[in-house]
Order: sequence, then C-alpha cells, then structure tokens
Amino acid sequence: MKTKSIKRRNLISGISSYFVLTFAAFFVMIPVLWMISTSMKIEAETITIPPRWIPENPTFAAFIRLWTDYPFAIYFRNSLIIGFMAVIIAVSFSCLVGYGVTRFNFKGKKRFVGFLLLSQMFPSIMMLIPYFQLLTTFNLRDTHIGMTLVYVSFTIPFCSWLMIGFFKTIPLELDQAAIIDGCSRWQAFRIIVLPMTLPGVAAASIYAFITSWNEFMFAQLLTNDPNMLTVPVGIAQFHGFYRIAWNDMMAASTIASIPLLIIFIFLQRYFISGLTAGAVKQ
Repeated sequence: MKTKSIKRRNLISGISSYFVLTFAAFFVMIPVLWMISTSMKIEAETITIPPRWIPENPTFAAFIRLWTDYPFAIYFRNSLIIGFMAVIIAVSFSCLVGYGVTRFNFKGKKRFVGFLLLSQMFPSIMMLIPYFQLLTTFNLRDTHIGMTLVYVSFTIPFCSWLMIGFFKTIPLELDQAAIIDGCSRWQAFRIIVLPMTLPGVAAASIYAFITSWNEFMFAQLLTNDPNMLTVPVGIAQFHGFYRIAWNDMMAASTIASIPLLIIFIFLQRYFISGLTAGAVKQ
C-alpha cells in the first residue's frame, strides 16, 4: 500500500511538473510566435485592431524586401564577420588563460583572477567614451577590427572564468604524463588537454557569438558608415519618421534569430556541460 502511494505521488508530481513546464514554454514562445506571425502579414494588417494572431493571407513579401529594398545582406555579413572574429580571439585567449591559471603558479595569480571577476561588476556603458577615443585615435572606427576588439574586451573575462572552471576538472597528471613521453608544454596543451575541453570551448564560443551578434549600444554609437552597420542596428533603421514597417522588422528579426537557433541546436549539449563544468568540487 505504501509503495502504491509513493508511485501515485510521483506520478502526480511528474504530471504537474510537465504541465508547469509546458505552460511556461508556451508563455515564453508567445513573443516568438507573434514575431513570426507579424512577419507574414501585409503592412495594413500589422496595425489592425483588434490584432490578429494568424494573418488572413500569409505572405513572404517582407522577407523578399529585406534582400531587395534594404541592405540587409550587408548588415548580416558585418555581424557574421565581427561575430566569428570575436569568437576566435576570445576563445583562443580564454583557453590560454584557463590553462595558465590552472597549471602554473605565478606572482599575482589570485589578483589576476580577481581582476577578471572585478571587470564583470561594472556596467559596460562606463567604457563607451574610452572605446570611442581609442578607436578614433587608431583610426579603427567603422571597421570590423575595431568593433571586434570592443566585443572581445568584455567577452574574454567571462570566457576566461568559464575555461578556468573547466580546466580545473582535468587532472594535472595528464600534462605530466605527456611531458614524460616527450611532449613539450605547448604540445601537451594542444594535443592532450585542449581536445578534452571542447564542451567548455563550445560554451565560450556560444557566449562570445551571442554577445557580439545581439549587441546594439556600442554598434550604434561607434559606427557611422551605413556599410558597417550590424544586424541589430540595421533592424532599428526600419523605424522611419512617419511609419514603422513592423512586418519588415519582424521578418528581419526572424532571420537574425536563425544563426543563434542553429548554434543552440547543434551545440546545446556542449553548452550545458560547459556551464556546469567545475560546479562540483573534486
């Protein structure tokens, strides 16, 4: 009798959990569904009162206009270039930081790690004027390299913290065994240790790419050339003085979310394992 009661209680708890999660997922998906629905409406239907969830005559005209009437391809290209450059630089440096901090003892090690944490405690808006002055001084405004350096400056600290926690879970004996077998320190890092950190690398890559892809404030204020605008800034340009092309904006937002969706689909398991690495003390 007691066993049946426990099973019944577990069944009710499981059903309740799935019900709550389903409701929460549906609630979270409402803005996404509304975005997709609006992108398939004609302009007059976007301001209809009461609003319609499902368009009467769905059309892909807004998606076509993005590539014919707007320089959306330029925005998309700029975001991809800056995003991938930021990922490569941030992940490369954070892997070196994670390996160095967990494998070597050096003067100021604790202060350096504390500085990484401290750098995340200040709002990024405080760095806007210094960034502006630096990019102007070195003629890096309206360049891919300039925006990449800006994004790298505030993605490396978090990625480094992430990789430090992950490298801590890899035994030091692996490095020692590789060195005994004739590997140099760099070969031990590149051949033995680094392949074991792929989940952490994937998590850091996702974070760096999402940060660079979605960032709006710095891209808006540090670029003047129309050919250097990124996707978030380009979408904001659809806001006219006398009209707002809601269907075009929602179509652009739908396309802009596709790269992030693809990344999460293929790297989700690595992202989760990378974030939980180092959470359990061994």
